[in-house]
Amino acid sequence: MGLIQKIFGTYSQRELKSIYPIADKIEALEEEYRALTDEQLQAKTPEFKQRLQQGETLDDILPEAFAAVREAADRVLGLRPYRVQLIGGIVLHQGRIAEMKTGEGKTLVATLPAYLNALTGNGVHIVTVNDYLAKRDSEWMGKVHRFMGLTVGLIVHDLTKEQRQAAYAADITYGTNNEMGFDYLRDNMAIYKDEQVQRGHSFAIVDEVDSILIDEARTPLIISGMGEKSTQLYDMAESFACRLKKYVVTETDDKEAEDETLDADYIVDEKARTATLTARGIAKAEEFFHLDNLSDPENSTIAHHINQAIKAHGTMKRDVDYVVKDGEIIIVDEFTGRLMFGRRYSEGLHQAIEAKEHVSVQRESKTLATITFQNYFRLYSKLSGMTGTAMTEEEEFATIYKLDIVEIPTNRPVVRIDNEDAVYKTEQGKYRAVIRQVKECHEKGQPVLVGTVSIEKNELLSRMLTKEGIRHNLLNAKNHEKEAEIVAQAGQFGAVTVATNMAGRGTDIMLGGNAEYMATNDLRKAGYTDEVIADATGYAETDNPEILEARQLFADKLRQHKAEISGEADRVRQAGGLFIIGTERHDSRRIDNQLRGRAGRQGDPGETRFYISLEDDLMRLFGGERVQAAMERMNIDEDMPIESKMLTRSIQQAQTTVESRNFQARKSVLEYDDVMNKQREIIYGQRRQVLEGMDVKDVIMNMMNTSITHLVQNAFSGVQHLDMTSCQELLRQVEGLYFPKYAVRFSQEQLDAMDAQAVTDAFTQAAAGYYQQKEDEFTAPVMREVERVVLLRVVDEYWMEHIDAMSDLRQGIRLRAYAQTDPIIAYKKESLEMFEEMIAAIQDETVRRLYSVRLKKNEEVKRERVANATSESVGGDGTVKKQPRKVKKIGRNEPCPCGSGKKYKNCCGRNA
Repeated sequence: MGLIQKIFGTYSQRELKSIYPIADKIEALEEEYRALTDEQLQAKTPEFKQRLQQGETLDDILPEAFAAVREAADRVLGLRPYRVQLIGGIVLHQGRIAEMKTGEGKTLVATLPAYLNALTGNGVHIVTVNDYLAKRDSEWMGKVHRFMGLTVGLIVHDLTKEQRQAAYAADITYGTNNEMGFDYLRDNMAIYKDEQVQRGHSFAIVDEVDSILIDEARTPLIISGMGEKSTQLYDMAESFACRLKKYVVTETDDKEAEDETLDADYIVDEKARTATLTARGIAKAEEFFHLDNLSDPENSTIAHHINQAIKAHGTMKRDVDYVVKDGEIIIVDEFTGRLMFGRRYSEGLHQAIEAKEHVSVQRESKTLATITFQNYFRLYSKLSGMTGTAMTEEEEFATIYKLDIVEIPTNRPVVRIDNEDAVYKTEQGKYRAVIRQVKECHEKGQPVLVGTVSIEKNELLSRMLTKEGIRHNLLNAKNHEKEAEIVAQAGQFGAVTVATNMAGRGTDIMLGGNAEYMATNDLRKAGYTDEVIADATGYAETDNPEILEARQLFADKLRQHKAEISGEADRVRQAGGLFIIGTERHDSRRIDNQLRGRAGRQGDPGETRFYISLEDDLMRLFGGERVQAAMERMNIDEDMPIESKMLTRSIQQAQTTVESRNFQARKSVLEYDDVMNKQREIIYGQRRQVLEGMDVKDVIMNMMNTSITHLVQNAFSGVQHLDMTSCQELLRQVEGLYFPKYAVRFSQEQLDAMDAQAVTDAFTQAAAGYYQQKEDEFTAPVMREVERVVLLRVVDEYWMEHIDAMSDLRQGIRLRAYAQTDPIIAYKKESLEMFEEMIAAIQDETVRRLYSVRLKKNEEVKRERVANATSESVGGDGTVKKQPRKVKKIGRNEPCPCGSGKKYKNCCGRNA
């Protein structure tokens, strides 16, 4: 700690000084609120709402509202928030991040600001990382809010539109980050307002805020539809890539990598996680695919597939980055070690891995809508979060989200012992030391939790423990079903648990064991189904006799196990508490701190130590050659731990380097997505206006005016008056579309007297008259509905194509850096041009469709039905199958078939 911090205190300590007086006010009301009856306490909610309507602010009523929730929680749940929890609640209400250690009761803390902010009627979203926590918290903490007269909603997987609408309409809504993000995207694809489910973004409390806003920030949410591309190229690229020889470098400036005589077909840079063909590899590719030049633009698709195939072989490791399960490639979360079902790598990398592992290659998908978590959560007027570890990412939270972090003191002092790192020369030496430490703890009954960075290392350590005859629980993404149970029981006397880092997040490790999980196991033994057990151990109201019976058994067993465990917990404390062993330093110090934080909860004893080797990825890639050279000179035995200040500094420096690189990567993602986000806001904002009933006719008339003006100006380019030939050419483009043939005619004398504006006025007047005739035929209400639906559909179609085009632009734009051009500036300039092109195309296409639309007469409808019936065929299984009409679709960027030499979107695609 620096001299200034010693004198003035840390930022958190200074901020807390202004919060303590508010906490004092809340505590001063305790006796007054304790004396209230249930009815009087519940009557506080309408009273607070009325006071807000009369002009008081949320800060004015905060002490009373918090005192009311505190009393309600005590009466309903038997939990009375401690002073430090009140302080955490105030920090959240202020729109900040509260850093609270594991076991400090963050779930209860959220009830305080959620209740206060819900009084405005604008809705509060409490965001968690998975469905289990969202459901548990909505039922458990929801009891407090329901007692106080507020409604509580839940957003999880597999809900109907009506259920989602009801959940978002509630005063307080619990849900997962993924579901809420996808609901936002789906709302902005809706054609009718009643299809939308969300009602705005007022205030969000994000649980495990570092996991959601930092770890998942680079992963965009994507709603996709089935693409049209074949998967055959992936198999061909795989067939080619598997024959190639790779060369692995750890430094991007490796001189050997530049040598043209290098005996390799492609180079893998482990640090940058890239794979690049050498000159020899390019020559082989050209021979294999029968190409003259792989770099030609027309070969860009093949080049992309080859690049993804060598990346799949060179940088993506099985049981580290992904697992193969039931014939599918499932991504492994690099931070939690959990399987990420339903997620796929983008840009064809997932298909390349499928081809590499010889499982079924799925078709590419087309992006319909996308947003990053960074931009989704910045939609909220007020954002706050809570976690046990945020301080190491202070700069990122401040830069990207404008959030500051306040460290909340623990309810009881932390007595955990954090030992210095033990550094070994080799990985084998390190693992032998880990086994020795596990044995030592196991012999005295001290529970041990061993954290590993990958499934591969996790299983290796498990085999070594089995060899030594040490019984243990193994936890990784492959057996995640028992995750919470295994982690909860990791504090039992003599327990040894080997888990991937941070598995079981959100589950407390209690010394002596977790009575709740023991009681749950008793229900299983009693023959209850998983569904009944879930309801019996949940908090939802029910009158089902089976659930009530199971709930009673659970309560009895819980009391019994708590009594048994109280003695066990003392035995574990005497043995030293939970011992945490880290087998490798993670890229991020925050993940290491999360692992450490599993021990020493609520004043319990505990101990932690990290075991590191110079062969670990972090040290190998970022530790620097100086450390490696020094170790070689020392000639130390591989079983001898090395303790050196230089080593400790090198480890910290390596982690800081990786954190800085990751921050820059996320910042770069955001810089690019911010460009897209501005365009997304414009498109979604205009869609929202249309859905909310904006009069579209004026917009359509303006579009028509713009389209006709554009056509006339093109015809008049370079001349003051049109001759008859030019006029006929112009008429061919407008008549039959904007007005009937021969509705507008000019003589040469008239043309000689008319400028561009006069011709435009004549055309727009005729077009407006023709549109009015169409409206009279349809009736005004029908026409307004047709306008709305056509406009929204055209906007969606062109927006989807624009997303793909922006993705293509972004892939190639980074190469501009080699030409001394800032890629971001080039991206902003070109994307703006593309956006303006898209807006012009939307206007033209909307007007074209509306002027072409017509009402079908009864006879036409009958004829269509007959035609459809005759185009059906009976399948071999007796089912009726439709034969779709085959229509050749012309891409917007392809040459126009009319032979003009222009792109289709700038020629017939715009004006046809």
